[in-house]
Amino acid sequence: MFKALNVLCVDTSTEACSVAVLRQTENDQIVNDIFMFAPREHTQKILPAVKDVLEKAKLSLPEIDVIAYGRGPGSFTGVRVGISIAQGLAYGIEKPMVGVSTLQAMAQEAYIKLKFTDVYAAIDARMGEVYFAHYQLDDNLMTLVGEEVVIKPADLLALEMDIKEHAALVGTGWDAYPELITHFKGTIKLDINFPSSKYMLEQVVHCTENDATVNPELATPVYLR
Repeated sequence: MFKALNVLCVDTSTEACSVAVLRQTENDQIVNDIFMFAPREHTQKILPAVKDVLEKAKLSLPEIDVIAYGRGPGSFTGVRVGISIAQGLAYGIEKPMVGVSTLQAMAQEAYIKLKFTDVYAAIDARMGEVYFAHYQLDDNLMTLVGEEVVIKPADLLALEMDIKEHAALVGTGWDAYPELITHFKGTIKLDINFPSSKYMLEQVVHCTENDATVNPELATPVYLR
């Protein structure tokens, strides 16, 4: 039996800042979102963005069924801001939460926009490292192959990997370390550098349908480092 679902997702884990609302009915699925490049302005911009997106969706906060957030990896401060705001909202309306990987969100965007089914995601982690993961399509959802890691570019180059030709590269790590692009031969670098809440919604719906939500006090970030 179909059950309508309303989702609010926030992400402040990188230099970008985004909010998305999914309003799902039996006959339709409507997404409203805001995406901004806003380094060091997350705390000022995120709550007004939540208000704006809820108004566009014609929903009040108590009508939201699940609060989701970008769980990282990303900047320590950015990840903390996002989870703290999401937890505050979830506590206020007593609703469950879902955390979504920032790396998976970019891979999902590559699939939804351009139909790439193999994606390598890398975010510049500073201090001479990248956050890295490989994703492949499984039932319309980009799914982790192996594990997410924080790794030095030289160590990533040294790994034995079966690099998939015609796969996509997403994230800021590739421009920060161009030698990685050279190594990942036959791949295509996309103009997808930052995660967006809009592309976290598929994962949130999947987790909700599979009873993989958590209570707000159990919501956790993923720093890797």
